[in-house]
Amino acid sequence: MEYAVDGPVARVHLNRPDRLNAVVPALTDGLVDALRRAEDDGVRAVVLAGRGRAFCAGHDLKEPEPEETVLETRARLEAIQDVTRLVRRFPGPVIAAVHGYALGAGAEFALCCDLVVAAEDASFGFPEVGVGLSVTGGISRLLPQLVGWARAKDLLLLGERVSGAEAARIGLVARSAPTGRHEEVALDLARRIAERPELSVSLAKQVLDAGLDATVDEAMQREVDHAVLTSLSGESAAPTAEFRRG
Repeated sequence: MEYAVDGPVARVHLNRPDRLNAVVPALTDGLVDALRRAEDDGVRAVVLAGRGRAFCAGHDLKEPEPEETVLETRARLEAIQDVTRLVRRFPGPVIAAVHGYALGAGAEFALCCDLVVAAEDASFGFPEVGVGLSVTGGISRLLPQLVGWARAKDLLLLGERVSGAEAARIGLVARSAPTGRHEEVALDLARRIAERPELSVSLAKQVLDAGLDATVDEAMQREVDHAVLTSLSGESAAPTAEFRRG
């Protein structure tokens, strides 16, 4: 894992390029540590990308099958889920910059992020069912929210791959970028968001994440709570004339 602070943004790179950044416990642990470090460093945003020819090609199936108990297997899988937990807990946006393969756990690492910028020729897919595995990382909840129940079933059961351009079209990712510019676009978005009032950014992220599991009444109550907090924060500015005109 590579970690660097660039102004208000932490840049995190999966760095196992010889294996297309395929997931092994050391990579997962490194990503968890990097997200915790970003929170400790107080950066305003994180950009997550991959070195080499891919973002992350999923679990490394060439690694020997681990000899572990059921409890050890559960702990290993929950460590992968810690990535999703930490992304959701991080106060600012975590933006994935995806190129090449984002398969299985790699797709899960990307899609748990707040925004995803995908190179047009990136390749997203969920091959787990085809190789006798199961999804993790909260994707069973997140994927239907992104693309709808029917398309989520299609993607999981068939395991067919989706290009970055198609992923943007169906709402799987926020936007696509010309090949080779995905990280540049993600970094620009991170810097732009980092310039906005910190509390408002954090609450906007929280209210959308919490809304996934909320009733409409609960969502509206949370919106009022957040509106009160922002009004008292001193970060809000008087509306411009253009804004008042609507």
